[in-house]
Amino acid sequence: MCSFLRRDCASSSPLRIDRARLHSRVGKTRNLGAKVGVAVALVAIALASCTSDLATNAESGGYISADGSITVVAPDDREPAPDFAGETLEGEPIALSDFAGDIVVVNVWGSWCGPCHAEADDLATASKRLAEQDVRFLGIAIRDQTANALAFQEEYGIDYPSIFDPDSSTLLELPDSMLAVSPPTTYVVDAEGRLAARVFAEVSVETLVDLVDEVRGGDGSAASRG
Repeated sequence: MCSFLRRDCASSSPLRIDRARLHSRVGKTRNLGAKVGVAVALVAIALASCTSDLATNAESGGYISADGSITVVAPDDREPAPDFAGETLEGEPIALSDFAGDIVVVNVWGSWCGPCHAEADDLATASKRLAEQDVRFLGIAIRDQTANALAFQEEYGIDYPSIFDPDSSTLLELPDSMLAVSPPTTYVVDAEGRLAARVFAEVSVETLVDLVDEVRGGDGSAASRG
């Protein structure tokens, strides 16, 4: 049976007009058009609302990316970062406060975490590139074994320190709005020691560079990469 939405229907029989069916189809088509019009209007309203929210966030200096993976906190809304502290994988004491006055990228990871492997090369590259701008990197290896975590660092050429945190206790003081639910999660801590950004996903070199620029008052390009 041919649909009125198809153009490939053909018939060799003479054309006969069934007026009752014709009026019925016209009525259905009008109803369908009305429903489509309402749906389009609702979508337009929703998009306008979202656009308005994003614009408001951008004006205040903070935003959440479209997929929710990147959060940048407006300067006036930033909360102090916990003083992540413990021993490195090599057994040396270390704390976030050791880097006071610098922007710090804090990456929560585990050698057992597939996405952590996927982003490791980018983190290693970004740490070297941003070191020229006095940006520090600190890892937090959670739910891991020392030997496995050390092998992970060596495999990807990661030379910045990581806190060894097998029970994830260093993350307990994070505010609810910036929790690290699972690795990989990456934070940018501003020069005043406040949580300025979070990436709840794999990161790239470009995203990290953009976020550091954001924290220093740069443009909004990191959101479009989210």
